[in-house]
Amino acid sequence: MPDSEPDAPVPHGSHASDPAPAPSGRRGTRHAPPEANRWWTLTAVCLGTFMLLLDITIVNVALPDIQDVLHASFSDLQWVVDAYALTLAALLLTAGSLADMYGRRLLYMIGLVIFTVASLLCGLANDILMLQLWRGLQGIGGSIMFSVSLALLAEAFRGKDRGTAFAVWGTIIGLAVSIGPLLGGVLTTGLSWRWIFFVNLPIGAVAVVITLLKVAETRHPQARRPDWPGFVLFTAALSSLVYALIESSRKSFSNPVVIACLAGAVVLGAGFVLVESRSRQPMFDLSLFRKPTFSGGLVAAFGLSASLLSLLLYLVLYVQDVLGFSALGTGVRLLVISGGILVMSTISGRLSSKIPVRFLIGPGLLLVGGGLLWMRGLDASSQWTHLIPGMIVSGSGLGLVNPPLASTAVGVVQPAHAGMASGINSTFRQIGIATGIALLGTLFSSKIKSFVTGHIDSIPGLRGRSSQISTAIQSGTVQQTLATLPARDRGPVRQLTASAFTSGLNEIFLVGAIIALAAGVISFATIRTKDFAQQPS
Repeated sequence: MPDSEPDAPVPHGSHASDPAPAPSGRRGTRHAPPEANRWWTLTAVCLGTFMLLLDITIVNVALPDIQDVLHASFSDLQWVVDAYALTLAALLLTAGSLADMYGRRLLYMIGLVIFTVASLLCGLANDILMLQLWRGLQGIGGSIMFSVSLALLAEAFRGKDRGTAFAVWGTIIGLAVSIGPLLGGVLTTGLSWRWIFFVNLPIGAVAVVITLLKVAETRHPQARRPDWPGFVLFTAALSSLVYALIESSRKSFSNPVVIACLAGAVVLGAGFVLVESRSRQPMFDLSLFRKPTFSGGLVAAFGLSASLLSLLLYLVLYVQDVLGFSALGTGVRLLVISGGILVMSTISGRLSSKIPVRFLIGPGLLLVGGGLLWMRGLDASSQWTHLIPGMIVSGSGLGLVNPPLASTAVGVVQPAHAGMASGINSTFRQIGIATGIALLGTLFSSKIKSFVTGHIDSIPGLRGRSSQISTAIQSGTVQQTLATLPARDRGPVRQLTASAFTSGLNEIFLVGAIIALAAGVISFATIRTKDFAQQPS
């Protein structure tokens, strides 16, 4: 096929938490690679994708062990997740522009090396700050890989082979998502939490060698230059917002630092919009937001990430810290969600070409919200089985949304703009995770503090210790705190801590459900079949 053939849209098999590539759909300076090299390209891309997605899902299960070994606070754990999400969101579109200029294979290999080295450093980290910094470095490598992975496939494959390649890539996504919690549990329980990062080393090494020897280089002859002013303003605004939300859980929203960061986020955000509206080559083409279907897809991407995907952190902490299951036991139980995702993704993928995507995305988000509402009602005596119906429903909703959301991101623009449209949608997914974890964490901490303060006076001898008990709940040190108390107080305090934790979890389940339900209604109302530049198939 000639090089001028436009690239296909991102396949609907894309997972909701995965960023799609930055600019694809352009003519590349390349000749068709040998047949064998095309499949080596697919292998390299699949290895990188598997490693990235595995790392995202595998980390959640290990967080309680990280908290214990590195003596981390609750906000520290939030930063372990958000440091990755922030750098990923900030660099996606910029990395795609650099790849178009300097070569997609070169940038992909750089991303692989950065991610693999950062994984080694994460595994060797001896304090929580270093782990957070290396997680940010992982996000940089991940953003580079994500931004060019599908562009590499689109350049290497044409016709029916492209469909086959995308199908294989989508299967790898499902595999990584489904086995991540279980593998994380196996490694954390059988070896150490450090092995959730060390497992990336052989995968990354093999992917680097294949990329270096077998993947063809491609560039864009008229590549747009990176929008550095937009990148700086966007990164600063998002970082300031997330920092304010996380710090508010420790210092309250009235703290001068928190207020200053929130104000800074507003000013920087306004500056970003102003710069983008006047730029000849903006990072975010603001004209795309005038299309209701494009904006509806962004709302869906944000809502999905800010609800169920953000709540996984707190769900893991509950199953391990309160119910007392091991990391392996937690991973096994999270397979309930993974099963719903896999089953419904298969069904949704088949339906995407037969019915309007709004009837999949909107109802899917409503299922996510309904499932989160179903998980509520926890108390100190609840068992994990209470969560099963809600986990199945919310996981099924996530699976229903995933396939059509990817095609919606690019279906409303011409192929030449598909890369930016897909990249913006992927950026909103990461923004949803970063802000969702921060916001839910603030509400969670506030609810725990108010619950403990309101009930601790009923336990003799514990007056004035509400702050200590609240901190112990959030930092996962309840057992250590219990050991310092008289034997007669341990039972009542154990009951109080379990009640406080479930009270906070019920609260953020409600907030997450509201986010998902609102996103479902908005996306259903705004996503219209007539807006698609070509019908999703």
